[in-house]
Amino acid sequence: MSIKKNYLKTKPVCKVTFRCSKEAAILASSIYLVGDFNNWDKKQTPMKNLKNGDFTITVDLELNKEYQFRYYIDNKKWSNDYNADKYVPTVYGDSENSVVVI
Repeated sequence: MSIKKNYLKTKPVCKVTFRCSKEAAILASSIYLVGDFNNWDKKQTPMKNLKNGDFTITVDLELNKEYQFRYYIDNKKWSNDYNADKYVPTVYGDSENSVVVI
């Protein structure tokens, strides 16, 4: 898993590319990027399945903010990004969310 940040010079946003490798996805057929930037909607932000088996998506995020997120795999399993900037406990207290700092 990886996160790549591309800060734009002309707009107050950062293009953030989230990527799950084939090995991290473990034969997944679908992965959704779910977080506070999309109101934790499990169907709003599907990642694209690449030919090599990786999944990726690029989203525009506002600057000077922190965004909690997780990956939702095959409509049943939650996963964090091991390359996140940090982790915070969920409101449920049973797990953590990944955080990307922009």
